[in-house]
Amino acid sequence: MTETTSSLTVPSLTSDDGLGRYVSEIRRFPMLRPDQEYSLAKRYAEGLDATSAARLVTSHLRLVVKIAMGYRGYGMPVSELISEGNLGLVRAVKKFEPDRGFRLSTYARWWIKAQMQEFILRSWSLVKIGTTGAQKKLFFNLRRLKNVLNAFEDGDLRPEDVRHIAEELGVEQVEVVNMNRRMSLGGDASLNVSLAEEGGSEWQDWLTDDEPLADEQMAAAQESQVRHEMLDMALKELNERERQVLTERRLVEEPRTLEDLSVVFGVSRERVRQIEVRAFEKLQKAIERIALRRAAPMRMALAASM
Repeated sequence: MTETTSSLTVPSLTSDDGLGRYVSEIRRFPMLRPDQEYSLAKRYAEGLDATSAARLVTSHLRLVVKIAMGYRGYGMPVSELISEGNLGLVRAVKKFEPDRGFRLSTYARWWIKAQMQEFILRSWSLVKIGTTGAQKKLFFNLRRLKNVLNAFEDGDLRPEDVRHIAEELGVEQVEVVNMNRRMSLGGDASLNVSLAEEGGSEWQDWLTDDEPLADEQMAAAQESQVRHEMLDMALKELNERERQVLTERRLVEEPRTLEDLSVVFGVSRERVRQIEVRAFEKLQKAIERIALRRAAPMRMALAASM
């Protein structure tokens, strides 16, 4: 049960009936240590070594499955979500730059999600999605915000909830109302549906991993710590106003509006937006510099071992 994508051979999943077999198969692929991942990524980047790329892909197939489960509420077969996610993973491996200091899982996560989201948008005939980023953001965040607001009842949202969601996501209120109605028509897939016609395992049986990998959990914790450290260091390169605007707009659970911050700083909403954009660009460049500095020792160690 394999699939070839641009010279990379990875296991394939043709239907949801084979999900259990597929999960068992990909669990046989070992996780990679940071130094192993870096070495394989360098070899592939420098010489397009297909074997190295295949090891990078297969070691992250479990990540694709976990992300796919997060999108199961949109009515798409999990097997198709996984297939799309695997395409995103392959693309991530091809574009991955190990010298930036991040783990492949951090980088690949965005490619995997983007591939799945585009597939869902193409497949949802009930939802007329536009081309703007705001409309896509509304589609994939409406359920989360409804949960935050405890807006679980059927039918239209309350006017105050519509206003809150529209402001949070930067869209018109009528777009929130229409999207909520269309998604309600689409419905969610039941978690108690059997994987096969004859019964047996249900979807909910696959939502949690009864045997989490200790090395995977440790790697994720270390990766999160590194990201926080780099973010803290990068924030120090911003001036006080830039740091406050960026924090209030992008780094808190409930971001403040441009209108709120314009009152705080005594400037126009447009000026606040300009400060936010400039601060974010400075932050990205600072994180990139910090990541390159962190990767230097690993590059030297690898060179010394060769």
